Amino acid sequence: MCILFDAYFEFALEVIYNAFGWVLLTAVFVFIVFCVYVAFSKFGKIKLGDDSDEPEFRKITWIAMLFSAAIGIALVFFGVAEPVLYYVDPPYGEGYTESAATTAMQFVYLHWGISAWACYAVVGAALAYCKYRKKLPATLSAVFYPLIGDGIYGPVGKIIDIFVVLAVVVGISSSLGFGVLQINSGMAYEWGLPNTFSIQLIMIAVITVIYLLSAATGLKRGLKYLANTNFILALILVVFLLVFASTSNIFQIFFQGISDYTNNLLGMSFRMDPYGDGGWISSWTLFYFGWWIAWAPFVGVFVARVSKGRTLREFMMGALFIPVLVCFFWFAVLGGSALDLIHNQGHVALAEVVAADETVALFEFLSYFPFSSVMSVLAMVLIFIFFITAADSAMFVIGMMNEYGIENPSNRIKIIWGIVISGVAAILTFTGGIQGFESALVATSLPMSIIMLLMCVCLYKMLHADYHQQETSKD
Repeated sequence: MCILFDAYFEFALEVIYNAFGWVLLTAVFVFIVFCVYVAFSKFGKIKLGDDSDEPEFRKITWIAMLFSAAIGIALVFFGVAEPVLYYVDPPYGEGYTESAATTAMQFVYLHWGISAWACYAVVGAALAYCKYRKKLPATLSAVFYPLIGDGIYGPVGKIIDIFVVLAVVVGISSSLGFGVLQINSGMAYEWGLPNTFSIQLIMIAVITVIYLLSAATGLKRGLKYLANTNFILALILVVFLLVFASTSNIFQIFFQGISDYTNNLLGMSFRMDPYGDGGWISSWTLFYFGWWIAWAPFVGVFVARVSKGRTLREFMMGALFIPVLVCFFWFAVLGGSALDLIHNQGHVALAEVVAADETVALFEFLSYFPFSSVMSVLAMVLIFIFFITAADSAMFVIGMMNEYGIENPSNRIKIIWGIVISGVAAILTFTGGIQGFESALVATSLPMSIIMLLMCVCLYKMLHADYHQQETSKD
């Protein structure tokens, strides 16, 4: 689709950025305000399920699953590359300066902070509430019951759910493209393996077989164990860098970044650069906000599925603040250490390599530390498993959508869609259409942002009615 209509999607992307960029920025900020309000309001004690329901997964496993499904593979891909690229080419001011380093971390935190997770939390909370509290189908269309009633079972509901399926396929195939390119680059960097489509196709095939096996074992077995494995491997990488990098600098960058981010969140969230060409904002901030909105159906549906039995306050705290702090620390460890090497220790060559090819950023960065080959292999395994967990989650979500929201879709449906996802990713990798595919992903963000704003309205109406019903029953 993106290959045939790449020009259309590029045009749509330009229109969204230039004419409707302010809509995306406003929508994301509304999601943040809404989530914080729900978490700390009188609605926070309402459970995502019956009052007697208990969480299905332990909290640490739940958080690990959120990361694996949401942005795990992207964190590995951009952990080093993005801060360095912002340092080289900041949104304002001169590159390769102390100010550029500070600004780089500030905007990294904006792009990966509460803005991203609020998008996921809106969809996840609304869907989990409808499914487990109101006993409606586990489909995105069900959230609109307060507005269209039984229309959720008709053509309008089906259109919404079809849109969700397409968004999931687009998003996960794009991630597979990122993952395969980075793994292949890592193998080429470490062992001289050719960086060719044939190698990438073999990788796609191997990954496909593994995530199909994981999907077949079910949510409680395959995905849970893979998510926990991811968490452990990521922790090993972080501890390694805390030992061998500048630990003091990492914590300084972490806390200063939080301070800068908190103090400037409002200004950065609405920064459009109306007196400039807006190129940096379009390439980064609007792209990321659009990406998170476009990914929200996939991640939100999955987050809803694994959050039964938690209160809305617990859900919002878990889906917003805890992952955000972990993301911030991840970037402080990887990106902050990279900036320390470049700016404080004078290894400018690292910045030049990253600017030339961001797919090798992590491996080039690790080469400055002892045991670099071992850690590069660990990083490749981490990317590999992160994608498997994301693909597994995607097949689960698509299966739910295809089977009218049942909690445990059949293996047949999951396998069919798993093969489709891999096939699309292989075609795009061969044609070099990843950029066009990303354009399609972001092009879905404008209609999805409107849908999500309406979801906020629907969820508020249901929570308000539920709360007053509870208060009345007490009397």
